[in-house]
Amino acid sequence: MTKRAFNFNAGPAALPLEVLEQAQREFVDYAGSGMSIMEMSHRSAIYERVNNEAQELLRELFGIPSHYHILFLQGGASTQFAMIPMNLLPAGKTGAYVHTGSWADKAVKEAKLFGETAIAATSAADKYNRIPDLASIEMPDNAAYLHVTSNETIEGTQYKAFPQTGDVPLIADMSSDILSRPVDVPKFGLIYAGAQKNLGPSGVTIVIVREDLAAESPKSVPTMLRYETHVKNNSLYNTPPSFSVYLVGLMLKWVKAKGGVSAIEQLNRDKTMLIYDKIDQSGGFYRGFADSGSRSMMNITFRLPSEELEKQFVKESEQNGFVGLKGHRSVGGLRASAYNAVPLESCKALADFMVEFQRRHG
Repeated sequence: MTKRAFNFNAGPAALPLEVLEQAQREFVDYAGSGMSIMEMSHRSAIYERVNNEAQELLRELFGIPSHYHILFLQGGASTQFAMIPMNLLPAGKTGAYVHTGSWADKAVKEAKLFGETAIAATSAADKYNRIPDLASIEMPDNAAYLHVTSNETIEGTQYKAFPQTGDVPLIADMSSDILSRPVDVPKFGLIYAGAQKNLGPSGVTIVIVREDLAAESPKSVPTMLRYETHVKNNSLYNTPPSFSVYLVGLMLKWVKAKGGVSAIEQLNRDKTMLIYDKIDQSGGFYRGFADSGSRSMMNITFRLPSEELEKQFVKESEQNGFVGLKGHRSVGGLRASAYNAVPLESCKALADFMVEFQRRHG
């Protein structure tokens, strides 16, 4: 293709052109089978290799120990909001949550349907423009787990370090920053993420769960909503989102070819700073929403002097080939989502557009 959009969508989000082109080449006839991967049985040896290879690559790239299971599930992170308390919040225990914004709020609301919950820390007083200090986290004595949202897509905040929880399992929704930087996986009992921001297309959700937690599913939980069901069946208990899993595998190969997660992290920092620098150097014309110590590498949120100017920014950006810069409807403003697959060139183009827009409207 000669012309690709400058895609800053918050999700589903940009995928590497190389990945899309490989999927295009293999779409009709995968591995000489005479079938598309969308047509073949998930019980076939060919698909089983796709499933296993994606798991192995993720384990290698993310440093996942052997006593953790990798699951490819459906229903998005929103289903995990319910599966976690259904499986891991027994009577007499409390699910502890750090409340950092829109997605943490959804997780808390689902957990309340199944058991006792507690807010261990919150940044509500600051309109969720920062991640609470780790020292401010207060877990109840009977905590079943502590849940955090590693990156708030809507507010544009991100944890720079994670809390130490001792024997209490730490659970993280990493939907919008998984594989964007190295993470010490053994600190967590469970990590989950919708794939459609950094790992592939919509339709598949990755769950990384420590084996002792996966074995604790109560028998009262419906079969499809038990972690142990999917562990025992290698994510093949029912028909999986096979094409999405295949694309996750291609995305993981792309990350490896780029030098792995550490190299991707540096690229993400370089991309992000191009835009944050323009915000900070604008003399107040652009105002970052997130506190400087909590700024996200994935979702850059900012405001202009008026809502009218913000509407004009979106209009002119679209005319110049930019997509997805309007802020979430719940908070307004502007947002640039610079996930793993967003090219450095797109961020350079946005930075240049911001300078020119300020010159004409500032």
